[in-house]
Amino acid sequence: MTDSLAHPHHRFAAATAATGGPRDIVILGSTGSIGTQAIDVVLRNPDRFRVTGLSAAGGRVALLAEQARRLRVRTVAVSREDVLPALREALSAQYGAEPLPEILAGPDAATELARADCHSVLNGITGSIGLAPTLAALEAGRVLILANKESLIVGGPLVRAIAKPGQIVPVDSEHSALFQALMGGARAEVRKLVVTASGGPFRGRTKAELAAVTPEQALAHPTWAMGPVITINSATLVNKGLEVIEAHLLYDIPFERIDVVVHPQSYVHSMVEFTDGSTLLQASPPDMRMPIALGLGWPDRVPDAAPGCDWSKASTWEFFPLDEEAFPSVGLARHVGGLGGTAPAVFNAANEECVDAFLAGTLPFNGIVDTVADVVAEHGTPRGTGLTVADVLQAEAWARARARELAAKATAEARA
Repeated sequence: MTDSLAHPHHRFAAATAATGGPRDIVILGSTGSIGTQAIDVVLRNPDRFRVTGLSAAGGRVALLAEQARRLRVRTVAVSREDVLPALREALSAQYGAEPLPEILAGPDAATELARADCHSVLNGITGSIGLAPTLAALEAGRVLILANKESLIVGGPLVRAIAKPGQIVPVDSEHSALFQALMGGARAEVRKLVVTASGGPFRGRTKAELAAVTPEQALAHPTWAMGPVITINSATLVNKGLEVIEAHLLYDIPFERIDVVVHPQSYVHSMVEFTDGSTLLQASPPDMRMPIALGLGWPDRVPDAAPGCDWSKASTWEFFPLDEEAFPSVGLARHVGGLGGTAPAVFNAANEECVDAFLAGTLPFNGIVDTVADVVAEHGTPRGTGLTVADVLQAEAWARARARELAAKATAEARA
């Protein structure tokens, strides 16, 4: 186990490193936001990258089939076995008389694909279901391009036990920024990490003003285009809390030395403050193709991966302290991260259930984090230091059930 899972001074050499041709990549979650943008980067750089496998949940089989044909992949995987006939039909329509790629189906399909012969695995799956594929890719000796923060958060000790130095390259814009800024000094010279937050659509509102927020308002993020769960997490700043835990696990920096600052323009993606008082930051327009391309190409950069800053135009970048009373999720995440064990899994699972309840109109906006806090408190302090995948799954199942119970109870009381 290394003391730092993702440090730019460690450059992991995959067992299947390319020998001069394009680098073979497997993309998990190919029909989602991260996956589609990664494919855009690949298609614009065919001399550098070759996608050999794609996985998706199965909700967009037509898009998955189109991706498979354009990339000429060897394997396609879906987690939903019920969409297998529709996938075969969609692939046949795309391929015509040509042979179809290998098809994997079922809840373990993405995990099986993560072990495939390739240089790197991009885990762009949303949610803690990405844990098993993350572990499989690491165990198989692949470079893990990590966009699935939940797998690291809920399975931190499991991931830390098997990841080699430099085997993980982070894709979250904040952690990619930290990764790049850390090149400016030795680990012992780091004073603190500063994670930036856009503040979401409700920056500046008080807790009382957030009480009547609607799903439509919460889904209208001012800067980033993301899926519904991540967008709501950005509105509650739960996403930023998860990123604090992720930064702690990736860079082995204590929680008290990881700050969050609100930066509405989203050009500065995060900063590293060094012991001499110097602060290095990474800045670029809000476009996920840049950190994705860095992950795909590391240790080399991909030219023209995304537009750079236009320094010919006047601009203003603002920074504000985080209002922890209106947005208590970051403080709760620090507490959960300090508890360790299965507490992060409980936090993440309860939040996913509460987000679903909010989107369904059965839980108020403030009720998301309040309910998560109640579930975390009931879970209590984890016992022992060991952690297994079974422990994580059991804790998640309990947290989901309890979150649904508390959300339903809150709804019933509100209607009484």
